[in-house]
Amino acid sequence: MTSSGAAAGAARAAFRGHLEAKGHVVENARAAAADLEVAFAAGALERTPALEEMLRDLATALDAGAAPGERLGGKSAEAARFILRAIDRELERA
Repeated sequence: MTSSGAAAGAARAAFRGHLEAKGHVVENARAAAADLEVAFAAGALERTPALEEMLRDLATALDAGAAPGERLGGKSAEAARFILRAIDRELERA
């Protein structure tokens, strides 16, 4: 069942704001994922199995191969972009 209402709309808009934000894609992806976790916890959005899998994939991409404090780039950034776009599409069903 799709989440509806002002809180769901605001959560989707906030996610898209991170998706379109200027700046480093990995940092934007971390902020987007954190905001989604807040929306799930608040009940604004429903966590679907597909979203759960995509968020796990995103976490893997964001944690891949960087030392603490080091910026990820290259493949991790491209993977994050790809996964964020897929999450954006799935949010319509969340």
